[in-house]
Amino acid sequence: MKKILLAFLFNFFVFNASFSQQKFSVSKFITPVDSFNKHRFWEVNGTCAGTFGVAMIGLNYAWYANYPRSSFHFFNDDKEWLQMDKCGHSWTAYNEAFIASTMYQWAGVSQRKAAIYGAAWGFTLQLTIEILDGLSKEWGFSPGDATANTFGAGLFLGNELLWRDQRVRLKFSTTRRTYDDATLEQRANELYGASLPERILKDYNAQSYWLSFNIASFLNKENHFPKWLNVAVGYGADNMFGAVKNSWSYDVNGKPLDDYYAGNAFKPVDYSSLTRYRQFFLSPDIDFTKIKTKHRMLRNLFMLMNVIKLPAPTLEYNTLHQTKFHWLLI
Repeated sequence: MKKILLAFLFNFFVFNASFSQQKFSVSKFITPVDSFNKHRFWEVNGTCAGTFGVAMIGLNYAWYANYPRSSFHFFNDDKEWLQMDKCGHSWTAYNEAFIASTMYQWAGVSQRKAAIYGAAWGFTLQLTIEILDGLSKEWGFSPGDATANTFGAGLFLGNELLWRDQRVRLKFSTTRRTYDDATLEQRANELYGASLPERILKDYNAQSYWLSFNIASFLNKENHFPKWLNVAVGYGADNMFGAVKNSWSYDVNGKPLDDYYAGNAFKPVDYSSLTRYRQFFLSPDIDFTKIKTKHRMLRNLFMLMNVIKLPAPTLEYNTLHQTKFHWLLI
């Protein structure tokens, strides 16, 4: 899912950079127009369609081509990973919708229509992945994933239609996690990858997802609450070394097997005593788009920074019935 967002961001930058050497200034180019611009509108459509095509073809060859095909079928994975993967789907769809909508506004499309177009692109990109899953024998179409995608795109659209502003943002935070237990570190390398980029994008134990509320926008206009200061509620999970349980096996060739009781298991590993648990967070946050600046490039940078929840003092409560305070939760 994050491969699609990264591809979308990449094309967004390529789209802007492709005009940087024209006779007009970059600053003028990246400024949205006041009225509908047909030329820009079709450029945005082309960029979105091109991104969609390249991402789907690349994903098919890089991922799905390595697994056998099947007739379309469903698969219920709602119990896996304590639903952290569902949070990732929502976050990706939300930000795809946001980026696409911003591009349409750049083309002079009205805010309402741009929001609808953006949400449609975010939902469509993610739905296509679910369909590819449904045609792969290894997985299946996940109604839970589709619901999460709908929530992410719908959250963006709801903000725009209700308030013409993103008062409630969906954000993401993570860090490079290491495990003191050598067996668990090996298992994490197998599940989440050994490289820094893989761990950051895949390690559910190190990730958190946030709903960030801009408090000032919910108060009366005369309020003195800082417009850039948000309050965020977050969700995370820990001690996950398998989709639904912390036990696995290795076959005679040393290949890890998710099924602990696999018939060809050579070396079973049981960490079922390690309790998997959920985490709930409360933390201050920053809405960078509320920081006033006359510099257009800086405003665009602030817009992109808003997809990430910055480290901040955080209060945690978890399902182990522990309450913790973190000076900086990353």
